[in-house]
Amino acid sequence: MHSFEDLSKLFAQRFSADHFPAEPRSLYDPNRSFLQLGGKRIRPVLCLMGNELFEEITEETWQLAIAVELFHNFTLIHDDIMDQAPLRRGLPTVHAQHGVNTAILAGDVMLIRAYEYLNKIGSPRLSPVLHLFNQTAREVCEGQQLDMDFESQDQVSLDQYLRMIELKTSVLLAASLQTGAMLGGATQRNQEKIYEFGRKLGLAFQVQDDYLDAFGDPEKFGKQVGGDILANKKTFLLIHALETADSQQRNQLEELLNTSPSDKVQQVLNLYKQTGVDAWAISLKQRFLQESLQALDDIAVLTNRKQPLIELAQYLIQREQ
Repeated sequence: MHSFEDLSKLFAQRFSADHFPAEPRSLYDPNRSFLQLGGKRIRPVLCLMGNELFEEITEETWQLAIAVELFHNFTLIHDDIMDQAPLRRGLPTVHAQHGVNTAILAGDVMLIRAYEYLNKIGSPRLSPVLHLFNQTAREVCEGQQLDMDFESQDQVSLDQYLRMIELKTSVLLAASLQTGAMLGGATQRNQEKIYEFGRKLGLAFQVQDDYLDAFGDPEKFGKQVGGDILANKKTFLLIHALETADSQQRNQLEELLNTSPSDKVQQVLNLYKQTGVDAWAISLKQRFLQESLQALDDIAVLTNRKQPLIELAQYLIQREQ
C-alpha cells in the first residue's frame, strides 16, 4: 500500500507528460502553463487510492486519474473566468493572460482531452465509470450555478449551502474514489461506502476551509484571514450565525453585510464568537469526519489496507493551512 505522498509523486511523474498537440500554440500553450502551476492533485490520487484499496493499481486507473485531473483543471479555468479572478496560485489566470475567448476554448479542449484518456478504459468497465463521471461532471456544474445564485440571494439555509458544497466539491472527491474502486473490482456495496467516505470528507474539508478563513493563523493559513467576511461570502459560519443570532445580533450582522467599516472582520468575528459559531463549526467538522471514517470502516476489506485513506482524511481535516 502506498501513502498519499508516494502516490502524489508517482502521479506527478505520469502527469508531467505533454497532453496536447503542438498547434495551434495559442490554444494549447496556455493549458500547458496552467497545468504547470501544480496543486495538491488530491482527486487523481484518490482514484489511485480507491483502486489500491481493492487490488494493485491497474494501468487503466492511471488513465482514469489523468482524466480526473484534466477535468478538475477544466473547471478551474472556467471558474476563474466566472469569478473574474486575476490570479491563481500567485500567477495570472488563463483569461487574464490570454483573453476570455481563448480561456473558454482552452477549458473546453482540456475537458475533451479528459474524455480521450477515459476512452482508454476497456469495455465493459468503461460504461459504469463513464456513467458516474458524466453524472459528477453535471453535478459540479449545478453546484457552481447554485454558488453563483447564492451571491444574489438575501437568505441561504444551511441545507441549501450543504447541497451546494456537496455538488461543487464533495461529489468529485467521492466519484474519484468510487471510479478507482470500480476498476479495482469492488462490490456495489463497497463502492457505495467509499463514495460516502469521500462525500462526507468533502463536507468536513469545506467546513474546515470556512473556519480557517475566519479563525486561522495568518502565518500558517498562508493568507490574511477574513477574506470571506470582506466579500460577504455565504459560508457555514455566516449562515449559522444568522440562524442562531438574537434580533440585535442579527441586525448588527446584516448592517455589517451592507457596509465595510475598517474593522469589519473583527466585528463579524466578535459576533461569530457571541453566537458560538466557532465551537459549532469545529463540532460540525468532527461530525462529518467521523461519519466519513465510519463509512470507510464499513468497507469489507482488511483494516490495514484502509490506513493510507485514514491518514489522508486526518491530514486534510486537521491541517492549519
